[in-house]
Amino acid sequence: MVPKAVIMYALPIFFLLIAWEFYLYRKKKRSFPWKEGLVSMVMALAYALVNTRTTPILATVNEWIYSLRLFDIPADTWWGLSLLFFGEELAYYWLHRCCHEIRWLWASHGVHHSPNTLTLSGAYRLSFSGPITGLFLFFLPLFLLGFSPVAVAGMFGVNLIYQFWLHTDWIPKLGWFEYIFNTPSHHRVHHALNDGCLDRNYGGVLIIFDRMFGTFAAEKDGEALRYGLLGKEPSLNPFKLFFQEWGALFRDVAHARTWHDRFYLAFGRPGWQPKADKVASPLPLNPRSGSTMEREIHESRPAG
Repeated sequence: MVPKAVIMYALPIFFLLIAWEFYLYRKKKRSFPWKEGLVSMVMALAYALVNTRTTPILATVNEWIYSLRLFDIPADTWWGLSLLFFGEELAYYWLHRCCHEIRWLWASHGVHHSPNTLTLSGAYRLSFSGPITGLFLFFLPLFLLGFSPVAVAGMFGVNLIYQFWLHTDWIPKLGWFEYIFNTPSHHRVHHALNDGCLDRNYGGVLIIFDRMFGTFAAEKDGEALRYGLLGKEPSLNPFKLFFQEWGALFRDVAHARTWHDRFYLAFGRPGWQPKADKVASPLPLNPRSGSTMEREIHESRPAG
């Protein structure tokens, strides 16, 4: 969905930022997580390969929806570009939030949360199953309103490029900037496993929708943050990282007793389990552990 030209212009910036981060690791005598970085690169290449095959199909769907548009909103005017920016940001917020609250989407998005250290290379650890899960559906209302697919794709590219620099623990809080925009501090909370951090701060460029919809959480000064997937052992196997949650999902659905349970095991919140299983097991489920067969004591996920 992101134009190739946008990616090509951004790549040199990405490499410079990664080199800067490596320099900071060396300066502070910290061990740089090379292996995790290489795994992220392999997964990014797999994502790009699949994306080139699915883009033409999605482009056809997008153009068809655009042909049914209610208005013509020009993206080359200040007001049209402003509407597109806020409309795309709102669509991204709900896409990202649903990726955490619907297991079918989490099975794909969870790949991005699998690194156990937060570095810039983790920004491009993405799952190639995104198009299969239907993430493109969140942007269809923009086409129907009258924004062209090319304009929406370009703005989405800007959104993703902005988010690259958020994946680091080197940049401190940024004062007044934190009230309006997404920052490394806010995104560290988003990736963290600590109490009060799970499923927070979904914004792309902005943090205002998190503040509006009650999903914002600020980073606590002095708190050491932990990253990765709850209930999952760290892994450097790309194949396992791509498919472990899909395997858990399909196993749970296959063992379910009713169609009601099958539906909620696939499309309910991650960690949902049938009532019979709740009675059988007094231990609460880890909300983002994947399979309902994997149980451990934990704090409940925050509401919203």
